[in-house]
Amino acid sequence: MLPIRKLLSRIRWDREFGQGEFEIGYEDRVAGEIVRVPFRELVLDLGVRESFGVLDQEGVFRRIPFHRVREVYRNGKCIWKRPAR
Repeated sequence: MLPIRKLLSRIRWDREFGQGEFEIGYEDRVAGEIVRVPFRELVLDLGVRESFGVLDQEGVFRRIPFHRVREVYRNGKCIWKRPAR
């Protein structure tokens, strides 16, 4: 399985592959559910290798560690899923 950082980099930089609507599904530990966020709303800082930023439903900026990403969708279809623990 492709590591999540490499997949996100491919979505971001590979023009052909990156066409489409992508969503990232991450584990929200407080809500106990998977939250899906459009890829275009992620804040990917080149200097921060272990997480990405996102505004939550209340408008608060949060850093989400890459290890909490559980699913990636392209045009509504799951293209990547972390194996169950």
